[in-house]
Amino acid sequence: MFKDFGKIFGVLLLSVIVISIMYLSLFKYNEKGKEEIKMINISGNNLLSKEIYLRFADLEQSSVYDDLSLNIIKKRIEEHPYVAKAEVKSDGRGNVDVRIREKEIYAVLLSRTEPFFLTNDFELLKIYEYTTYSDIPVISNFRISDKLSPSKIYKTEDIVEAFRIIDAARITDTEIAKKLAEVNLKNGGDVVLTFSGINYPIVFGRGNESKKMIYLSLVWERINNLKASFESTEYIDLRFTNEAYIGSKENTGLI
Repeated sequence: MFKDFGKIFGVLLLSVIVISIMYLSLFKYNEKGKEEIKMINISGNNLLSKEIYLRFADLEQSSVYDDLSLNIIKKRIEEHPYVAKAEVKSDGRGNVDVRIREKEIYAVLLSRTEPFFLTNDFELLKIYEYTTYSDIPVISNFRISDKLSPSKIYKTEDIVEAFRIIDAARITDTEIAKKLAEVNLKNGGDVVLTFSGINYPIVFGRGNESKKMIYLSLVWERINNLKASFESTEYIDLRFTNEAYIGSKENTGLI
């Protein structure tokens, strides 16, 4: 009898221990199985501050954390048009880290009404207040085929041409890509490029984007080495095969 009592007592004790462990493990979850959240931190953001992203997702006040789960946080953050994906992780102590990947902004599209971001997937995005960005070229004077609106895919012949020019600049020279300020599509005419720090336009034309961009890089290298000879440069014309016309106040020459 004593042995049986000991076995029963042992089983009961083990049961109490198991239940206690399970209770302690689940104590931080509410009746819906949601983890207790104390703090949310955002990283990977560039276009907007983490405070703005939290405000958009209605997550800036810790008083609302009681009704949150990791999936809800992920869903709210990914609802922002700038966000391509959000990875949400918890350390198990109430601290939640949100790593966001923003959509790749290829250009700022200047329309007659308002500017839009244009992503690498040709998606139009509204530019929100407090957005910060740099080294993003402007696309102007493109032929408008449809009404522009946020979230719309806008892939026209003009826009594809502008993307090819931007790609050619990125592949050819990082500094050229950073300095590319505007791709003026001239409503279907010859494309004209503007570069920051350069006080004259580049008449780029259409087609052969990579070849022209390489040639432009070589021309600028020569100009930098012979600054005195090109101080009066008014434009560079790249519309001609294997030639660059340097327009100046005195004359126009080939290089």
